Amino acid sequence: MILSFGLILLNKSIFERARFPILMTCYHLTLATIMTQILAHASTWLDGRYAVKMDLRLYLKTIVPIGLLYSLSLVCSNLTYLYLSLAFMQMLKGTAPIAVFLALCSLRLIPPTLRILLNLSVIVFGIVLASVGEIKFQMIGFLFQMGGVVFEAYRLALTQKLLGDEKLKMDPLVSLYYFAPCCVAFNFAIGMATEWKDGVEWDALASVGWPTLLLNGIVAMALNFASVLL
Repeated sequence: MILSFGLILLNKSIFERARFPILMTCYHLTLATIMTQILAHASTWLDGRYAVKMDLRLYLKTIVPIGLLYSLSLVCSNLTYLYLSLAFMQMLKGTAPIAVFLALCSLRLIPPTLRILLNLSVIVFGIVLASVGEIKFQMIGFLFQMGGVVFEAYRLALTQKLLGDEKLKMDPLVSLYYFAPCCVAFNFAIGMATEWKDGVEWDALASVGWPTLLLNGIVAMALNFASVLL
């Protein structure tokens, strides 16, 4: 929670001066890729990857969908900073349990129950009321945030399915080792087609300063590791 809150504040501060949320996501995932490669070759933390018989077919079937969903989740979440207040963003993130439950049910990983659906309906009603009273409400920001929540929910559901497969025997850190490079590729392609094409504001980026960017990257990398380990 501390890492998440810290990253939110850092992102908001950076995006107020330099509007490049997609390329920032690419930067975060590049650091995660580099760190997993270092751990794979300089420690025993990722030795579990030797037990995974990964080939191209398996990679395309299991890793690529998770990588795509993770990339879309992070891109949508970062784009939301440009449109909504931090308080409203955090309120909308409260819908995550609902989205995860529905994603698990749609993938038939858990059975739906009426009691849980009723409890989740109360949460939805509260969020609708909050949205009506939000002064800085912007539909585009709302759609980006909810899109990020849905993509993340399905990413978590597919990851649970992947880690629960006894044939693969893949642990959470090994899963990050495989899908982080895939995420970088997706984000790089999206960033080049949008923010890079429109022109990066280098002066604005310089005004942020490398210490802030470095701290932002470290916190994001720690959060990426925490998200797959917890």
